[in-house]
Amino acid sequence: MADLSSTSKWEASSALGLGDGTLNEFFSATASNAQSLVGLMLGCAFQASSRSTLLVRQHFLGVETGEPYPFGLIEFGIDPARIIFVAVQDVQSALQAGLEGARCSALGAVLIELRGEARAYDLTASRRLALAAKASGTLVFLSRTAARPYPSAAETRWQVAAASSRPLAANAPGNPAYDLTLLRARNRQEGARYHVEWDRNARTFIARASDTRSHAAKPDTRQHGERPPLSGAVAPLPFDRQGATQDAPPSHRQAG
Repeated sequence: MADLSSTSKWEASSALGLGDGTLNEFFSATASNAQSLVGLMLGCAFQASSRSTLLVRQHFLGVETGEPYPFGLIEFGIDPARIIFVAVQDVQSALQAGLEGARCSALGAVLIELRGEARAYDLTASRRLALAAKASGTLVFLSRTAARPYPSAAETRWQVAAASSRPLAANAPGNPAYDLTLLRARNRQEGARYHVEWDRNARTFIARASDTRSHAAKPDTRQHGERPPLSGAVAPLPFDRQGATQDAPPSHRQAG
């Protein structure tokens, strides 16, 4: 784990080597981390650029993990008006939509969600995305959940897991937290690890030292009947539309 002894603003683009015009992959071995990957990519995209972001995903992901919900995005610190949402049927369509987005220099970033092995995303497909991103200067992120990493043309490849967040005042849910491990990068040290949090109010990442051992060593000092912190290991990215208020939510753009 990188030595991050104090809290500090963490520029994802520079720290992770996410340069303009590059293709970057984020992996998780389990499907349960899907929302964490999307939250991380959105945070990286919005921190890197003030331009619109294209989010491409398959229709069935909306059933399994919920659709991006405007009020939830706002709570996460993301302006839903800056997201162009595209839902497609299959992996090939997702890659084609992502490729068209990667060719568009007016976009700040392109996010592509894939589930499972997604064999259509091979070395050739990744090279097309990488070349398109390089030509336009658009930052491209591709998430792979319930999948194993294999060779591609990506500039960086990361393993991502949701981490336990630190409770705020009055045991309120803490900031979404992530553990990142660098699997592959050009001109960077593989195996580098980071523990970061997304500050929803400041709309920036915060680097923190990993405190796993300190948590394990601390006794339970709560008074009898006192509830534990609400936050846990799952990053609180509320995509699900359940619990929506009666007020009309701000709309996000949708295509497809």
